[in-house]
Amino acid sequence: MTGALAGVRVVEFAGQGPGPFCGGLLADFGADVVVIDRPDRQPDTPRVFDFYMRNKRSIAVDLKSTEGRARALALITRADLLIEGYRPGVMERLGLGPLQAQGVNPALVYGRMTGWGQTGPLAQEAGHDINYLALTGALHAIGSEGMPPPPPLNLVADLGGGALYLAFGLMAALHVARSTGKGQLVDAAMIDGVSHLMSAFQAFRQQGSWTDRRGDNIVDGGAPWYGTYVCADGRFVAVGAMEPQFYAAFVTALGLDPASLPPRDNRANWPALRALFAARLATRSRDDWAAHMAGRDACFSAVLSIEEAWDHPQMAARGVFQSMGGLRHPAPAPRLSATPGVLRHPAPEPGADTAAVLHDWGLSEEMP
Repeated sequence: MTGALAGVRVVEFAGQGPGPFCGGLLADFGADVVVIDRPDRQPDTPRVFDFYMRNKRSIAVDLKSTEGRARALALITRADLLIEGYRPGVMERLGLGPLQAQGVNPALVYGRMTGWGQTGPLAQEAGHDINYLALTGALHAIGSEGMPPPPPLNLVADLGGGALYLAFGLMAALHVARSTGKGQLVDAAMIDGVSHLMSAFQAFRQQGSWTDRRGDNIVDGGAPWYGTYVCADGRFVAVGAMEPQFYAAFVTALGLDPASLPPRDNRANWPALRALFAARLATRSRDDWAAHMAGRDACFSAVLSIEEAWDHPQMAARGVFQSMGGLRHPAPAPRLSATPGVLRHPAPEPGADTAAVLHDWGLSEEMP
């Protein structure tokens, strides 16, 4: 293994969403992430298309058996980090909770990923990204006035407020463990992370500069200089001309005189400005507008499909997408100058690396 996290051993209990995404981040940067899969596991998504599982290894363990739990504990004795995303109490019932795990490995950093958290009246309730997002106020703030809030994929709670906060917590706790020899518990809850992501809007609301109406504020589509518009060909462009100089550049590029427009600081003028911009942008195609706006500092972009993004010149110049196993993968991010993340191998089939992991981690293949 090479990379910034080379030498870091991670035991990841197979799951969905934020836990695997977090483990994938660590694996991209060189950590040896071993996924404990069920022996009879048939993934919902064929592993080759499960990008969260790339760069990892898989070992088959029956956690419901005495022998399987013993094997899991043996792996834990060799690990630096553990990732699990089950409901509160499941790992304890398996005999693999924090007390048991840190009992055999006091330096272990034990990462727990949930939506609602380990405690509270909803701790045992089922949920998904949209449910956790709903409780934080973030979902209510997204969308158009008079319309139900749309689900913003599962990027915000699962990955932003969940996986990324878990990854940061694991790295912070690992830093402490490396210097003190003592591990700790990392309790990452999506409602915690999303609420933290909402810090600015929490402050704006208390300041009085943010209303509780969707599509009525500066970055929720209310402001006419921050939102999306349809073009003559039915495709879309995105405008983010917030600062005065960028706004002036955008308006001028539309063929309008900024001095002739009503003041944008008055919200009462926003509907008229939006209608004016919409009418102008509807006169040309998306790509015509993108070419016209290039180099003007107008904070203007074409809205691309997934396939279009693969081949955009900016994406190509950065190498944002890389090929592996005949598929296009997002490249590891962020970029480290000396020890960058690397695509090493596609996702393994469940149990494919059992013998190799046991050998590499110094465990006997004859063990339970």
